Amino acid sequence: RDFIAKGYHILYIGKRGHQEALWVMDEGETHFTLIERVEDIAKMTNTDKLALLTQTTLAVDDTAKLIETIQNLFPDIVLPKAWDICYATTNRQKAVKALAEKVDVVIVVGSKNSSNSSELRHVAEDLKKKAYLIDSPDEIEQTWFDNCASVGITAWASGPEELVEWVVERLSIL
Repeated sequence: RDFIAKGYHILYIGKRGHQEALWVMDEGETHFTLIERVEDIAKMTNTDKLALLTQTTLAVDDTAKLIETIQNLFPDIVLPKAWDICYATTNRQKAVKALAEKVDVVIVVGSKNSSNSSELRHVAEDLKKKAYLIDSPDEIEQTWFDNCASVGITAWASGPEELVEWVVERLSIL
């Protein structure tokens, strides 16, 4: 709202249909352009007095690349005072990278409709690891671990600790 009041057009890096993006875009598309991919920038009609904001649950690496592209195209764009992607999301994605380097399979405990959970799985998959997103231990399939020596487990930021413990228990009997 501060940027709108100052006459800025805002490039909002986010996912179409995500609750956070819907709320932001509800402020009025005349003030915002939703950017999911570089190709979305070509659709812009207003390139004067630009500001940049991001959804808080995005993949850190993908977002950084997109921000770099935008900054190269619009060197005068105003960036947020602080990185928009939340601390818990950023830390969990970094941890999954480190974990994925040490294991054969990554299990992400989280909700399938959570952007945060999906991004954790994608981070592991980007490192060429088998990764599975599960809501409960009942979804675990024995075949996921064929030719597997090690498994890593991570969870979404708001997931209950006991759910992770149940997943560990389930894996120990496979």
